[in-house]
Amino acid sequence: MGTTLSSRSRSVGRWIFGILFILAGIGHFARPEMYMKIMPDYLPYHRELVLISGAFESALGLMLLIPTTRRLAAWGLIALLIAIFPANLDMFLHPEKSGLSPVALAIRLPIQGLLILWAWAYTGPERPTDDRP
Repeated sequence: MGTTLSSRSRSVGRWIFGILFILAGIGHFARPEMYMKIMPDYLPYHRELVLISGAFESALGLMLLIPTTRRLAAWGLIALLIAIFPANLDMFLHPEKSGLSPVALAIRLPIQGLLILWAWAYTGPERPTDDRP
């Protein structure tokens, strides 16, 4: 009879997630200075890293929307989210860099884990549709 609500919801969630990363990646190019000011001091080449991470965010977000690259993109997003976690932790430890409240920065840390779980949902094979009652 068609796609189940579950697979439809999964597809909508994948599109939302992919577009979220595409837009976030574009933000790195549109306003790199915003990202550069929150880069941890221990990392070199702030501008280059901001642009590289933006390119990966956009590319992986786009790849998540393509069935043949969806699983690879999901694993790539998990790796990216793990890689940028130290920067989010650094922002929490140095809230003056971002201008955000310590509470907002504290909430942001577990959200990173939720984003990893969201990406994890797309690492497996697509589930076949079963329309039987």
